[in-house]
Amino acid sequence: MSQQTWQQTWTAVDDYFNDLLVEEDDALLQAVASSDAAGLPPHQVSPGQGKLLSLLATVRGARTVLEIGTLGGYSTIWLARALPADGRLVTLEADPACAAVAAANISRAGLDDIVDLRVGKALDSLPPLADDGHGPFDLVFIDADKPSNPQYLEWALKLTRPGSVIIGDNVVRDGAVADPASTDPRVQGVRRFTELISAHPRLTATTIQTVGSKGYDGFTLALVTH
Repeated sequence: MSQQTWQQTWTAVDDYFNDLLVEEDDALLQAVASSDAAGLPPHQVSPGQGKLLSLLATVRGARTVLEIGTLGGYSTIWLARALPADGRLVTLEADPACAAVAAANISRAGLDDIVDLRVGKALDSLPPLADDGHGPFDLVFIDADKPSNPQYLEWALKLTRPGSVIIGDNVVRDGAVADPASTDPRVQGVRRFTELISAHPRLTATTIQTVGSKGYDGFTLALVTH
């Protein structure tokens, strides 16, 4: 099959399972629509991936979540809805335009009391977050600029505890991650991120390749062990 034919098949399969298993209400649908209308890049997780994040947070029994990379707030809504009424989600977004769209989407979903949206580069926002005593977080979702993934991992480890889950999104890069000679800084950021996880004594992890409506990619799931 051609790449186009494979993509059509992946999307059709996603649509089949999403229709049966994934419930997108008006708040989630509006989050995507308003992001598109504002010209944000269509980089949000798919509905099935959003449901997976929610399930992982629920299975973990998460009460606190740190999200690095908000975009339009679609994944934020999925994660925040998995938390108890007194739970807390801190989400970091570098782009003020994205943050404005996300803030409106989060408010529309009725999650203002749970979500703390902070605007600015994540590497600038993370130190004061730690200084203010936030954390440890039960789950950290890393979905921002890939060259900074190694630094995000360092901060995730500072802000978690044994039993916490760290998720890194978009790590397969259409398979380019397997090329050690790649000159793409996003690929090299993911490779270094993975190497650090592999060598870290406090982490056990795996990476799952995915195909679907968002194309060919994957995510890394790491558990903080001690």
